[in-house]
Amino acid sequence: MMAKGLFDCTGKVTVVTGGNSGIGLGFATGIAKMGGDIAIWARNAEKSAKAKAELEAAGAGKVVAYQVDVSEERNIVDGFEQVMADFGRVDCVFANSGASPRYNSVFEMPTEHWYEFQKTALHGAFFTLREAARHMKARAEAGEPGGSLVACGSLSLFQGLPGKMEYAASKSAIAATVRCLAIELAPLGIRANVVAPGLIMTPMMGEGEQAKQVEAYFAPTIPMKRTGFPSDFEGIGAFLCSDASSFMTGETVTIDGGYMVRP
Repeated sequence: MMAKGLFDCTGKVTVVTGGNSGIGLGFATGIAKMGGDIAIWARNAEKSAKAKAELEAAGAGKVVAYQVDVSEERNIVDGFEQVMADFGRVDCVFANSGASPRYNSVFEMPTEHWYEFQKTALHGAFFTLREAARHMKARAEAGEPGGSLVACGSLSLFQGLPGKMEYAASKSAIAATVRCLAIELAPLGIRANVVAPGLIMTPMMGEGEQAKQVEAYFAPTIPMKRTGFPSDFEGIGAFLCSDASSFMTGETVTIDGGYMVRP
């Protein structure tokens, strides 16, 4: 048995929404490598089965993949009941499910799209964090404080993007929500933080030749001269799940190759 070290996640149960690919799977993989137990919530059962096998191979304790659509509050409440039944506890949650923006101008965006987008990106993320916090609070009141809530942000927290209002609004709102949770839940030892990725090559960015073109176009604009990959989120995932981050709360961590601090 290899010593897990500073970011040990053994015995911790983590729920990752949208955890079967992209950045969500990156977070989950880091926790798996540190021996944690993982519940994947996603809609595509085939992708989830593949992710489950990958996480087990990476060293996770127990992995269960659930089909949960976080655009409906009821599904989230039921989802946590199921996790509690199967694992007995929730230590860490990554509210990572979202969608990519698809318009380039405020004048193109249909009203219906604005409302529909928030169901997953904002409301789903909020209900995921709130319901997780309920279970963590109950555990704290039973004598075992602690827990980690994480929302996936984006650089649209800091920068204006033409036509991406629905996306930026959801990310900014959930970041503000996280700061409120950080203050309210701190006395219970529960922390809440945001991870804000820069340009990361995920399936959302396209596949094959399209992905290569996106990468070639954006890499020169990033100080590190490369785009990010889901594997770049393994370390921060394990850190935020583990007790190593127990005094860090209310923070937004950018993982962007230096993009936000360019001169």
